[in-house]
Amino acid sequence: MFPQDNDYKDEIFKTVFEDAYHCFVVVDRHGFVTYMNNSYCQFLNVDKDSVIGQHVTDVIENSRMHIVAETGIEEIADLQYIRGNHMIANRIPVRANGEIVGAVGTVLFRDTQEWMSMNSHIKDLLLELEQFRKQKRGQFEATYSLHDIVGSSEKMSELKEKVKRIATGDVSVLIRGESGTGKELIAHSIHHLSERNTKPFVKVNCAAIPEHLLESELFGYQEGAFTGAKKGGKPGKFQLADGGTLFLDEIGDMPLSAQVKILRALQEGEIESVGSTHLDKVDVRIIAATNQPLEELLKKQTFREDLFYRINVVQLQIPALRDRPEDIPVLAKYMLHTITQRTGKRIDDFNKEVFSCFQTYEWPGNARELENVIESAVYLTNSECIQMEDIPDRLKRENKNLDKVGNLKQLMADFEKKTIVQALSNTSGDKQKAAELLQIGKSSLYEKIHKYQL
Repeated sequence: MFPQDNDYKDEIFKTVFEDAYHCFVVVDRHGFVTYMNNSYCQFLNVDKDSVIGQHVTDVIENSRMHIVAETGIEEIADLQYIRGNHMIANRIPVRANGEIVGAVGTVLFRDTQEWMSMNSHIKDLLLELEQFRKQKRGQFEATYSLHDIVGSSEKMSELKEKVKRIATGDVSVLIRGESGTGKELIAHSIHHLSERNTKPFVKVNCAAIPEHLLESELFGYQEGAFTGAKKGGKPGKFQLADGGTLFLDEIGDMPLSAQVKILRALQEGEIESVGSTHLDKVDVRIIAATNQPLEELLKKQTFREDLFYRINVVQLQIPALRDRPEDIPVLAKYMLHTITQRTGKRIDDFNKEVFSCFQTYEWPGNARELENVIESAVYLTNSECIQMEDIPDRLKRENKNLDKVGNLKQLMADFEKKTIVQALSNTSGDKQKAAELLQIGKSSLYEKIHKYQL
């Protein structure tokens, strides 16, 4: 006879799930972790209580649990790379009353020792398969993920959540923000979290390619299409991104002639190579980015209205660094760690006065400027802590201006207004040149002009 009480059930659950040899994780239908057993927490070196409620992509690298919970399609014996080792992952959707309510995942072969006991022939085949995948993706692979976007401010947290929500679909995305805010990182993250993550991620900098070459770069060309054309022709970025994601950076600088063809590619899924007599079908997701006020370009008729509405299905606005000063300390430390790892210099921290200076500076170049300042300081310092003498003079000058008596916010606003007025005067009212002189984005300049009613 079995015991009448149910106490033993707790022990069974603990043995089967909590202390099981394999790793278990459960997520809800939105991809947030609702359960993770002790084995998995120990393997990932994470606290069990802290992971509950986090999105699975923030806890497990290369996870696809959120995708299974979204699509309801199970994935059995899938190869996954976690903490420097290849694993075998099973992901199964959970249904209740005919609806998907989450997913359960298990991981096998969680350390190197387990791999050593695995049949060597199968191991070699799996490693060969992963190598083939890497070679196939080659240079067209998303480099960054959501983990690389550092910041826990309210604005950045909202942005990350929005990225997670839109990533799994195929909707076109327009990323807006000043230069240096990290638009490319967001684009990489969207691709990394999407169902297209095993397909190519191809970037096109529309501002860096000469206008007469842009069409052939985007859509490719046939042999003999023009003088100097390669034998056999050359595929364009659209063909290379087929099945994956095409990132059109600085789309505001794209000439009208190329805009027409891009519009057809988005509407019909067809492109025409230079010198070709037929159309080719392509399947790409478009992510566009710009630091320009596209609405102003529409008025000037330098950007097509129909293309604008086609790419602007979902818009992501990246906040400027000065609008989230609470992120500066953690971002600066993250950058310092990355730079010292690369350079080999042993530098552990920043002087408190340096942090204070960082948080009062306007950062017109945003995160990119902060990274350049820290990298310069790393090479200049002779100590294990970044000092005031190691940072550029422009930051110190702005810091000294804060010693003036008066309301800090008003002093900064007055100084900003006077600087913009002087820049517009020096450029005879040319806003593009004024923005370049001030080293800020044109959209940011328009916002400040409206703010100060200039």
